[in-house]
Amino acid sequence: MSNTANLKKEYAERIAPALKEKFQYTSTMQIPVLKKIVINQGLGSAVLDKKIIDVAQNELTTITGQKAVVTISRKDSASFKLRKKMPIGVMVTLRRERMYEFLERLVRVALPRIRDFKGIESKFDGRGNYTLGIQEQIIFPEINIDSITKILGMNITFVTSAKTDEEGYALLKEFGLPFKNSKKD
Repeated sequence: MSNTANLKKEYAERIAPALKEKFQYTSTMQIPVLKKIVINQGLGSAVLDKKIIDVAQNELTTITGQKAVVTISRKDSASFKLRKKMPIGVMVTLRRERMYEFLERLVRVALPRIRDFKGIESKFDGRGNYTLGIQEQIIFPEINIDSITKILGMNITFVTSAKTDEEGYALLKEFGLPFKNSKKD
């Protein structure tokens, strides 16, 4: 609970006033805020091996502290050997306390374990939201490396109330997310 209080307190005391001054907001309601974090694992190989879904669901639940939901296909696709309503991935949407706890662990523990950031892809979507693609789940200390049967990647999407990518970038930079350059990726 102290981690949550730390990030919320840091946002209220340091980050929000800095953003208000930088972008010259007239109201505190204009200051961008982190709304939710969505973690998604697309598992195309689950079509052939059903156990991959269970393993991924357990790992994502362990990482986030919230039960992961199995996503299913919407259509048939012969080229992917896919039928409608087959499990094809897992996802979690984090809000409020769990969101701040996950962000704290991601920024302070998991991302520093990546050596050269070659396993990371990232982009802004034009509306202030940011997606971070991680190729290995083993960067999280909650995962026992000895029990890994398959390396799985994930997309972590940070949904903000920012109107532009520049505002979203400033918010996430203040939270401590590492970016490759000083400019937006």
